[in-house]
Amino acid sequence: MFIGHYAVAFAAKRAAPVASLGTLFLACELVDGVWPVFLLLGIERVEIRPGDTAFTPLAFVHYPWTHSLLMCAAWALALAAAYRLVRPDTRAALAVGAVVLSHWVLDAIAHRPDLPFAPGGAARIGLGLWNSIPGTLLVEGGMFAAALALYLRFTRARDWTGLIALWAFIAFLIAAYLGAAFGPPPPSVTVLAWTGLAGWLTVPWGYWIERHRQVVSRHSSLVTSSIQR
Repeated sequence: MFIGHYAVAFAAKRAAPVASLGTLFLACELVDGVWPVFLLLGIERVEIRPGDTAFTPLAFVHYPWTHSLLMCAAWALALAAAYRLVRPDTRAALAVGAVVLSHWVLDAIAHRPDLPFAPGGAARIGLGLWNSIPGTLLVEGGMFAAALALYLRFTRARDWTGLIALWAFIAFLIAAYLGAAFGPPPPSVTVLAWTGLAGWLTVPWGYWIERHRQVVSRHSSLVTSSIQR
């Protein structure tokens, strides 16, 4: 999945209002952010095989250190612990860790059976949502629309930047998603990896959005400032 991961990040803002949107973006894409580095280093492997699934030309051959269940849990624990050290908020730290771990769950729904449970293990899981383009668009699009609606109900722009930064980000995500789904396959794994590293830019973008939006109080119509973390 792609925008499905960001859907979890937007929804998690409701569960952990003090966690910055930038931190939640980091959590939802952490393993996909590390994955291109491991590709360039030769630690993990992917092949470009148009038709491998209907939705993506990528065949994920070997990626246990970023995308196995065990390692996703380890990445989740590491980021949650780091957050807890910086910000003494256990609830927010747990939410950040849960967002990281959700990456494996959503990928298990989308991928064909290629997700390992642990490095070195032979078992693979994947329910194959990517075998259906309409099904993928419906599930991910529905998740993203629902999460964005929740986020918009729970936050409000402080100024015009709070509107423009958010909606520009939404437009960027949708364009990238549709480009990946319907555009030509990447010319090489190296190009794919370097393009994937651009995903890290969503993290400062999230912090930028956060600085210009505020959380709406649950108990009244008053607006309270969100604590940027």
